[in-house]
Amino acid sequence: MSKPEVILGFSGGLDTSFCVKHLTLDRGMDVHSVLVDTGGFPAEERKRIEDHAYSLGVKKHTTVLAEKTYYEKILKNLIYGNVLKNQTYPLCVSAERLIQALEIVRVAKEQNVKAVAHGSTGAGNDQVRFDLIFNILLPEAEILTPIRDLRLSREEEIEYLKKHGVQMDFKKAAYSINKGLWGTSVGGRETLTSDGVLPEDAWPTPLTKTGTEVITLGFTRGEFTRLNGQEFPHPTAAIQALTALAAPYGIGRDVHVGDTIIGIKGRVGFEASAPLILLKAHHLLEKHTLTKWQQNLKEQLAQFYGNTLHEGQILDPVMRDIEAFFAHTQERVSGTVKVELAPHRFTCLGIESEFDMMRSKLGQYGEMNSGWSGQDVRGFSKILANPLKIYHTTGQGVK
Repeated sequence: MSKPEVILGFSGGLDTSFCVKHLTLDRGMDVHSVLVDTGGFPAEERKRIEDHAYSLGVKKHTTVLAEKTYYEKILKNLIYGNVLKNQTYPLCVSAERLIQALEIVRVAKEQNVKAVAHGSTGAGNDQVRFDLIFNILLPEAEILTPIRDLRLSREEEIEYLKKHGVQMDFKKAAYSINKGLWGTSVGGRETLTSDGVLPEDAWPTPLTKTGTEVITLGFTRGEFTRLNGQEFPHPTAAIQALTALAAPYGIGRDVHVGDTIIGIKGRVGFEASAPLILLKAHHLLEKHTLTKWQQNLKEQLAQFYGNTLHEGQILDPVMRDIEAFFAHTQERVSGTVKVELAPHRFTCLGIESEFDMMRSKLGQYGEMNSGWSGQDVRGFSKILANPLKIYHTTGQGVK
């Protein structure tokens, strides 16, 4: 009699390693592990994770290279919208989990496996994101969540794996690290309190660069395509090159405090040098090339888009509607942005674009104008004041 099969989203870390052993030993299942690489693993790391999966006892391991899919379906729109959760967090893990869930669904359908599993705990956002996608796209599938169901601490997981002879770097497992194209999140005991500070050795990239450096970022219709004049075949390669350049300055390190989907407050450390630089540079270029009302509506929609994506609702059709608007606004967002890098900070210095509306011949702000006269402004201001003049002079004496 064949064993029941399950597709497990697998990263090779503590939680998913526990899931393999629990599902094989305690549940008697054949585990098909799936690593969805969103741009965070070099080839040698992917091979190490595959070897680790087989050493744990999986029946089959699949690696999905989802970097470009991740960019096209999600990251491109986060850049278009200049999306920062609570003006701080570039949605590193939030966005990544959705692509991972979508790819796990695809593999489950291809392999005709009727059960899926993930290693989320019962206290965070990821459990909702995975469950939502699975419930929508695999409505008949059984969803297994060992860590959540058993309510395990990291210490209990480590003890279980040691008991069953699993060899891992358990010291490293003290931190939950998720690395992808759009940044790396870091969670540990310090982020469980309101005033904990991550130690220097917890950050993925050591601070090794000093001094300052000026770089240029090139955008074509809103997409990041050039770094220091070098053209890249795909924006994902440009993002990786920017990360390699900026991360050693310690740029992009922060701790985000947010409201979770399940209603509690949560803290997470993150390192996202390229996303933070890109979003600020792209936003500056938009200030020069978009109209006032385009920017105004975009900011409102971007907040809604970011919050909705953060809560796992990527499959709602309203997201496609907003993405269509975002894409249309990018038609004139082309040019270069000059950025200065320094330890722990960066500064956007200025832009060059053929669509720069500051170069208008109609006038220079605070200096001179050629498109109107002082008398024109006098009349314009008088008419503009009419609604509030009526408001402030109506009903005087009424208490």
